[in-house]
Amino acid sequence: MKYIIIGLGNYGSVLAQELTSLGHEVIGADITDSRVDAIKNKIATAFIIDATEERSLDVLPLNRVDAVIVTIGENFGASIRVTALLKQKNVKHIYARSIDRVHRAILEGFNIDRILTPEEDAAFNLARQLDFGSDIDTFHIDKDHLVAKFIVPDKFVGHSLKELSLRKEFNLKLITLTRAGVVTNLLGFAVTQQTVEKLADVDMIQAGDELVCYGTDKDFQSLWKAL
Repeated sequence: MKYIIIGLGNYGSVLAQELTSLGHEVIGADITDSRVDAIKNKIATAFIIDATEERSLDVLPLNRVDAVIVTIGENFGASIRVTALLKQKNVKHIYARSIDRVHRAILEGFNIDRILTPEEDAAFNLARQLDFGSDIDTFHIDKDHLVAKFIVPDKFVGHSLKELSLRKEFNLKLITLTRAGVVTNLLGFAVTQQTVEKLADVDMIQAGDELVCYGTDKDFQSLWKAL
């Protein structure tokens, strides 16, 4: 797939390089020479432009990519203006980074595909990790509902999924369980990797297993407290 990323600060540059490493074609754009120079050889191509100027945007193939991602964070006004210009140019799929609630509220008015909140998401995940005392990754579906993946606590080890009673006790829906296994990578080395297990085939929970569950923030809080 092809993407344009406008704003090559820390977040934008990491996103651009990660997408590239996954095999996608990424075009970057930023007003700062040094940022473009630092990444131009790591992605498909990068442009030094002031994206707040309508004519400058014309150098980018806005309507020939799968999505345009606005990752400008430090300049609130520039982010809003660039997003508005992209909408004006009928770009089909737009993602934009939000730095606070006011910024998000304005972006919501543009009816774009997705509003990115990396700082908020990182803070939320860290808070949950500290609260839970274990590694946990979360993805919000809406304000109250989320999907969480976490390493099973010691109290779960040796019990069956049925004995956990996640649905009955905490109103959490178990989506899947992953278990560490040894696989061979492209270079022929044996590496440990988590793989999805069929829930019906899981007799007992083992140390290192990961559960993926769906529920409300309140439901997950009840689980953490019970542990």
